[in-house]
Amino acid sequence: MKWRTLAGGFVLAVTFATAVPHGTVSGSGAVAPAADSATAFSPDKGKFRILQNGAEVGTEEFELAPSGNAWVAHGEAVIHVAGSDSRSSGQLRLAADGTPLHYDWTAQAGKKSSGTVDFEGGTAKTSITISGKDPVREDFKFDSPHVAILDNNLYDQWAILARLYDWNVGGAQNFPVVIPQDMTPGSIAVESLGPKTVDGKQFDTLHASTADLEVNLYFDAKHHLMRLEVPAAQAVIIRE
Repeated sequence: MKWRTLAGGFVLAVTFATAVPHGTVSGSGAVAPAADSATAFSPDKGKFRILQNGAEVGTEEFELAPSGNAWVAHGEAVIHVAGSDSRSSGQLRLAADGTPLHYDWTAQAGKKSSGTVDFEGGTAKTSITISGKDPVREDFKFDSPHVAILDNNLYDQWAILARLYDWNVGGAQNFPVVIPQDMTPGSIAVESLGPKTVDGKQFDTLHASTADLEVNLYFDAKHHLMRLEVPAAQAVIIRE
């Protein structure tokens, strides 16, 4: 994961040292969570402030709500850089155990792009359309149907990752990941750091890492995401 420039805007994106363009993405050494091990979802709604070097560079508004027998997570982010805005939105439909079912996204930083991901078992069927071009499609197969969506600039999706993590088991757990805007698969390691105090408040914390960067995640007692830190990028995402 790293900061990179995209059409004049900063994008926090998950990246992997070894991209796997075809075939099966193996979760070597992974703890594959059982369907009943995921923390139960509860409705949530709020807003994140996106800070870099202490200055606010954007916001994201998000909501997690039930929809029939499933759940829908929706986020809309705006990043302000050099007098221009880049926008991202994503809507993820999930089964009650956290298994992804369908994902829609749009992004605009200069040209507008959009895409979808449909999940069938352990296969993610991705599609991207960029203005003026034909859609690009690619399928990625994973060892587990519990695939995490971690799309660019949509931080509410890290809260979903925390729901997949088995807090009772603890320890290091690996999860397959798809970054839809980049059409990239990979895996991420997540481990509990126990309770931590920040600005006088106590949080449950997770440490997430790829080969490129590390992220610290802070949650309240209900495991709602309250704070996200990317130390190498001097980036902090704070819930209002």
